[in-house]
Amino acid sequence: MAFAGRRDAPEAPDFGILKRLARDQLIYLLEQLPGKKDLFIEADLMSPLDRIANVSILKQHEVDKLYKVESRPAPSSSDQFCFLVRPRIRTMRYIADIVNADKMSGRSRKYKIIFSPQKFYACEMVLEEEGVFGDVTCDEWSFYLLPLDEDIISMELPEFFRDYFLEGDHRWINSIARALQLLNSLYGPFGKVYGIGRCAKMSYELWRDLEEESEGDSQGRKPEIGNIFLMDRDTDYVTALCSQVVYEGLVDDTFRIKCGSVDFGPDVTSSDKSIKVLLNAQDKVFSQIRNEHFSSVFGFLSQKSRNLQAQYDRRRGMDIKQMKNFVSQELKGLKQEHRLLSLHIGACESIMKKKTKQDFQEMIKAEHSLLEGFDIRESTSFIEEHIDRQVSPTESLRLMCLLSLTENGLVPKDYRSLKTQYLQSYGPEHLLTFHNLKRMGLLTEQSAGETLTAVESKVSKLVTDRAAGKITDAFNSLARKSNFRAISKKLGLIPRVDGEYDLKMPRDMAYVFSGAYVPLSCKIIEQVRPPIGVPPPCVSPCAPASFQGVRWGPSPRAGAPAGPEPELLPRPPGAGAPGLAGPGGGGAAAQRQRVLSLRQRRGGQPRLGVPARRPRRLPGGLHLLRDGGSAVPGEGARVQVHLPDHGHHQQRPHDGGHHRGQGVRPGRGPQTPRQ
Repeated sequence: MAFAGRRDAPEAPDFGILKRLARDQLIYLLEQLPGKKDLFIEADLMSPLDRIANVSILKQHEVDKLYKVESRPAPSSSDQFCFLVRPRIRTMRYIADIVNADKMSGRSRKYKIIFSPQKFYACEMVLEEEGVFGDVTCDEWSFYLLPLDEDIISMELPEFFRDYFLEGDHRWINSIARALQLLNSLYGPFGKVYGIGRCAKMSYELWRDLEEESEGDSQGRKPEIGNIFLMDRDTDYVTALCSQVVYEGLVDDTFRIKCGSVDFGPDVTSSDKSIKVLLNAQDKVFSQIRNEHFSSVFGFLSQKSRNLQAQYDRRRGMDIKQMKNFVSQELKGLKQEHRLLSLHIGACESIMKKKTKQDFQEMIKAEHSLLEGFDIRESTSFIEEHIDRQVSPTESLRLMCLLSLTENGLVPKDYRSLKTQYLQSYGPEHLLTFHNLKRMGLLTEQSAGETLTAVESKVSKLVTDRAAGKITDAFNSLARKSNFRAISKKLGLIPRVDGEYDLKMPRDMAYVFSGAYVPLSCKIIEQVRPPIGVPPPCVSPCAPASFQGVRWGPSPRAGAPAGPEPELLPRPPGAGAPGLAGPGGGGAAAQRQRVLSLRQRRGGQPRLGVPARRPRRLPGGLHLLRDGGSAVPGEGARVQVHLPDHGHHQQRPHDGGHHRGQGVRPGRGPQTPRQ
């Protein structure tokens, strides 16, 4: 099922160092407040904190009680309060209320605020306005990267996508640059940096400035990461909006993977309790099916069940000594594997029930038609029916956005019609959602000049409204050319296969979308860093944003050029080492799988990184819309990986982010947390 790495692949970097560094720094910060203390933790820091330092470790360092920020604490006898929070204005006001309440009651305590990953000046201003700045001490927990798996690291920044792509807020650019600086100091020096998009460019430039200032000592070491790819999420929205059909992606869409783990409810566990399961390479069952097309998963689980039963049945013919060895060496592992197998079978059944209710096959068919540019009118009718039946508000939005992106915007009459039907079905409060999606370029309307011609106007007077609609579609297809279509044709994103696509023996990256579409960001990586001996095609004319290849030297110069590279330069030091691909804004599971699949072709171990969010899968289409388009806080970004330069091909995916907002110099402009 999952592909094995090559024997000559380079040794993978030890990302456990990142976890140990974060744990040691947190312990140091807690010990600066000696004695017993109560710890208040921001909700979206709880899962990452559990991966770094669990409750027992916190108790060892005199943490008495744990509270969730925004819940009013019970009366406490503790003389010390410690707050582990994000740099948010509303959180500062929450802390100020607690401090002022203690002042009014005459209670004296010590207060310490630990910001993660960094502190913003605006937070200190709020504390000063509330009159408590002198009563608290502030520190930073420089927790930039969390290892989620052997080949995935995440920044777990929930607001990144919404802040940058919707609101044009550049405050997290500094965090990305410092994360790159940390990786470079531990695993560098990097060989080469490639970037697509404005966010990627700003992150690189600030990182370069930080390196010049720090004069790091990474030079002269053997690099453990070869190349870096930085991609803005809006470079490839289409990939994030396509329905995921690999097992990990469907688990994420159905149950929501958070910080590398998932909560399986009673419908999966067949009990009254929910179970939290860590999804990574340590789960022997999950590691074998995570990248498989869902149609192959049930067959594998069935065979796995029979194999486990056969191993249990071996006990019957054993003597006492053999039975003793079996119990001491194998039984515990078999029971654990059996438990995980039962959970994943239950998860598959739950996914099947949900997708059957949503007419999943018909939805996949409509998506494929949109990607290929066929039967657009029929697909639009399917979306209208989907809205009218009120199947799912987010799914309906996802299909509308996919139609808009693949057709370079909606025809005005279709935009108005779909918008009206959606608001009537799901409520007028979604007017803000449409506004936000339009600002991000996810759901746009073509201008009148793009769609209306003099000939069309005259013809429409001679025919019925129904016929006029068909003629309008015909003129539209001739009058404009979708940017997605041009990119798709240039890079071969829509596979041309004779007969049926073999999902069990896939021949290219398209298998993650049932053979209909190759993820653009993964294709770009493949094109820019092809196998040795294969000349790299020039992809920059098609890229939605400027594509730049930048050589990262031992001592980068502030004025170093960063121009496009139409050809591959000689391999830099560390070219055979794993690479890192980082989508700014988050990465879909299907994308991550495809990037990982490249490693068999290169013969190395790619590394996935993530600026913000969960493994999420990384954000698939549903989460992308929930996090960016609605009033709900965003989910964050992810980093993804590039691969070494020798050999062969394999399978697995990723996500990213960016907005065309203000041109504030990263790290130099005002830093204003979101209210």
